[in-house]
Amino acid sequence: MERKALFIINPISGGKKKDGVPELIEKHLDANLFKATIVFSDGISHARQIAKEAVGKFDVIVAVGGDGTVNEVASGIVGSDTTLGIVPFGSGNGLARFLKIPMDTKKAIETLGTGSQTTIDSGRLNGQPFFNMAGMGFDAHISEVFSHTTKRGFISYIKSSLAEISTYKEQHYRLEIDGKTVEREAFMLSFANSSQYGNDAHISPNASVQDGLLDICVIRKFPLWRFPEMGIRMLTKTSDKTKYVEIMRGQRIIVKRAKPGPLHLDGEPQMAGTDAEIVLVPNSLKVIVGGDFK
Repeated sequence: MERKALFIINPISGGKKKDGVPELIEKHLDANLFKATIVFSDGISHARQIAKEAVGKFDVIVAVGGDGTVNEVASGIVGSDTTLGIVPFGSGNGLARFLKIPMDTKKAIETLGTGSQTTIDSGRLNGQPFFNMAGMGFDAHISEVFSHTTKRGFISYIKSSLAEISTYKEQHYRLEIDGKTVEREAFMLSFANSSQYGNDAHISPNASVQDGLLDICVIRKFPLWRFPEMGIRMLTKTSDKTKYVEIMRGQRIIVKRAKPGPLHLDGEPQMAGTDAEIVLVPNSLKVIVGGDFK
């Protein structure tokens, strides 16, 4: 049975041009399975609005972009019967990588027909949905700094991180996890639905998007000379084996921090106050995943 698919293309994600994407969709999407409609988003929140209005009119809505675009499109359809598809085009592509969706555009388009459909959990931070990772502390600070740079991509992100890391201080956090209170000094606090930030950098190697839990990753400040080691640990899925990373799990987390500051949802920064509530919403998003996803 032919399904109606809406492709929402973010023309600026990852600093990569998308001019040729409509032709690739026409060439590599299985026309026996899908009837495709293509639109380009224009500015912040536009993709979310398009997706929201398309619920009920399309069977599959495909985000063509990075984690921020995926967040926008998924936010528009979460909790509905509409299925999310992803064609990765960002600098990190955290959720797409975790779901074993190919990074090659042609193969990702083909996967929409050959992959399987599953249902995954999502999170909410102060009522706003996230699907891969949310956080506060250093990574939120970097997301905020990075959002003001003109150059996108992984190398620019690393340069921003190295420029800021030596001066950024740990902060005190009071965490209430499913009713149990703990206090921690943390350089970074990540709420992981999937295991990775993006670029196969896994902060919580055993995280699952289908276990009904969020992984709360408390990252302590580590000496600058250990920065390469921490990078290697994330790439080799051993970040949880170091004393600088503590992982707890929960469904509802209330965070109190000393002062307001940035936080991020799937890498997109925003300023927020001292208190935050993070909740897990189980089985809330239908998504097409790659054939290797387990």
